[in-house]
Amino acid sequence: MTQHITVSFGAGRDYETIVSDADSAGLAKDQARAWLSNEFETLECTPSNPMGKILVLDMILNVAKYGGEDRFKQGGDWAKKFATVTAVALGRPTVRVDVANFVVG
Repeated sequence: MTQHITVSFGAGRDYETIVSDADSAGLAKDQARAWLSNEFETLECTPSNPMGKILVLDMILNVAKYGGEDRFKQGGDWAKKFATVTAVALGRPTVRVDVANFVVG
């Protein structure tokens, strides 16, 4: 299944990555979550929930936000990895990560 991951930083600032089966082959959901968790810590993201529990959607949104628009604009390895782990973690054919409005749809 081909998955379309779009990361948006506002009007006219959408960055789409297509994730193919080959891109996500061999990557399990727990591995995707582990990558997000590692990036969350590395980027020193602030948890959205003050109780300390960090949901996968919070990790996706914060990693995109703290990773910054430039990484997605450049479309390099980091942006591709983000899209791949997001696709695997959520298992949806289309995902929109709206950083500006802090929502995943």
